[in-house]
Amino acid sequence: MGNIGVFAFPLVILLILIPYIFRILKEYERAVVYTLGRSSPVKGPGLIVLIPAIQKMVRVDLRVQTMNVPSQDVISRDNISVKVNAVVYLRVVDADKSVNQVVDFNRATSELSQTTLRAVLGKHELDDMLSERDKLSADIRNILDEKTAHWGVKVDSVELKNIDIDPSMVHAIGRQAEAERERRAKIISAEGELQAADKLVEAARKLTSEPSAMQLRYLSAFQDIANDKTNTIVLPLPMEILKRLM
Repeated sequence: MGNIGVFAFPLVILLILIPYIFRILKEYERAVVYTLGRSSPVKGPGLIVLIPAIQKMVRVDLRVQTMNVPSQDVISRDNISVKVNAVVYLRVVDADKSVNQVVDFNRATSELSQTTLRAVLGKHELDDMLSERDKLSADIRNILDEKTAHWGVKVDSVELKNIDIDPSMVHAIGRQAEAERERRAKIISAEGELQAADKLVEAARKLTSEPSAMQLRYLSAFQDIANDKTNTIVLPLPMEILKRLM
C-alpha cells in the first residue's frame, strides 16, 4: 500500500498540472508566450506546451472584430451641429505587438476613432457629410490604419452609420434650401428674359436692314388679325405709298 501511495501522489500532481502544461489554440488564435517575463516567439495554432510557473501565455484572437464608435458631437465647417456615430472593422495582424506595444488595443483604437471622427468631419460642410460618406469613411480608415499599425492592428473599414441633425437646425436648413431654390428660379427667369431680348434686338436689326422682310412681317401680322372675324381692322398705309403721294 505504501508503494502505491508513493506512485499515486506524483500521478495526481501530473493530472492537476496537465491543463497548465498543454494548451490547445484554435486556427484563429495565437499565444504570446513569456518565459520568466521575457517574450518568446508567438505560438499556435494547435497544441503548445508550457512550463508551469516559468512560462505564461496571453491568448490573442485574429478574427475581424466590430467596434461601435459612440455618437460624437461634431461642428461642421459651415457651423452646423450634428451627431455622428460609426462602426470600425479591425483585426490583429501581429499578436506580439498587440500585447507588448499597447495595454488594451481595443480601448486605444476606440479612443483614437472618436478623436479622428471629430477631426475629419469637422473639416467638411454638412452637404459633404451627407453626399460623400464613402470618401469620408475612407479618409478616416486610412488615418486609423496608419496609427494602429504600431499596435499590430489592421483597420479594414470604417462605416458612418447615422448623421443626426439638431431639430432646430432642420427648419433653418429647410428655409435656406427654399431660399436657394427661389434664387435659382429668379436667375433662370432673368437669363430667359435676357436671351429673349437679345433675339428681339437681332430680329429688329434684320427687319430694319431688309425692307422686304418688314413687308412680309406686316402681311403675316395682318393674316393673324384677319382670322378673328369679330375684330374691326384698320389698315395703315405703308410708308412707300405715303411717300409717293407726297
